[in-house]
Amino acid sequence: MFSRRLRPLSRGLWKQATPSSRPTAIARRFLNTVQTCPSPTCDCADTPAMPEGLPIDTKSPLNGVMAGYAEQLLVCTGKEDWSSRIEEENGGDNLAADLKELLGRGGLYSDCSFFSFLAFQPFHNISVLNASFPSSVSRRPEVQTTSAYLLPSFQYVPFLPRVSFDAVHALVKGYLLPEKLHPMHDGLSPIHKDRLTRKDAFRPLLHGVRDVQDVLILVCGHGGRDMRCGLMGPALQKEFEAQLPKKGYEVMRGPLLDESVTAPSLSGPVGDDIPSTARVGLISHIGGHKFAGNVIIYIPPRLNTKDNEPHPLAGHGVWYGRVEPKHVQGIIEETVVKGNVVKDMFRGAIKKGGEVVRL
Repeated sequence: MFSRRLRPLSRGLWKQATPSSRPTAIARRFLNTVQTCPSPTCDCADTPAMPEGLPIDTKSPLNGVMAGYAEQLLVCTGKEDWSSRIEEENGGDNLAADLKELLGRGGLYSDCSFFSFLAFQPFHNISVLNASFPSSVSRRPEVQTTSAYLLPSFQYVPFLPRVSFDAVHALVKGYLLPEKLHPMHDGLSPIHKDRLTRKDAFRPLLHGVRDVQDVLILVCGHGGRDMRCGLMGPALQKEFEAQLPKKGYEVMRGPLLDESVTAPSLSGPVGDDIPSTARVGLISHIGGHKFAGNVIIYIPPRLNTKDNEPHPLAGHGVWYGRVEPKHVQGIIEETVVKGNVVKDMFRGAIKKGGEVVRL
């Protein structure tokens, strides 16, 4: 069994790497594009006024301006804003803090011990974010659990017990560590290499892990970090939730799983068809507050278009910047429905395995 150790003071040294400092491969791939977002035909919400002295950068190029990551882990907190450093929430007793303890510089599973001059995972970075989605409800409500999304692996972990550090180790060892190390690790001892690689034997320790089937629309709303996103984020969330049903997407709210109640029987035929559903959530800092609003759209791998053809962006996460409420209808139509990316707001995209795609 794993034992919980005191968190080192060096946790404050964890910091987000800039795109230029991260050796992530960036590929140019063919993506269906439209140059600009279509003008809205709806009566959309007004764009919030930005705080004095914190303007939106409308001039800098956006293409490729995103930090690379092998996996983005969303902690389902049920809250809509957080401390500037999310690991300081609840006095430091939270899943983001636990993960950063294990994966951050000096952590048990960090490859930064081999590359001590870096403050991030150089070859397999895990981006840990808080999200406003509520956690699932266990059939044992006396046991406090947290849920998490793993993207772009498109997996959902519903129950991570907070009473034991073992579940966090199982999450890291079974789902987050790389299956194969980068050649730069060839100088490590076999024991060290073994510690830094994924082990499928840990997966059964986490109950109920399943594939993500909802379209996930993530909006940076981290007002505790920067009020530009703190103002723009909730406005965009509300607009996405209002416009998605008009395009045939049911907006799901509440816990993804609730084992405390008896699930109603599903109506309609049972088969391979996946209903068109979406979840819209606020997330913590992803970089680029000056480009608010910042939006990431994750399209599930099995999603089809309305014509029952494979979605062109299936399995991708698409990053947009400078999004305003007036753009939401067009983004839904072009990206969610048709599978096109909007070039003048496109920050980049990511595929399974952490491949960053730019135009």
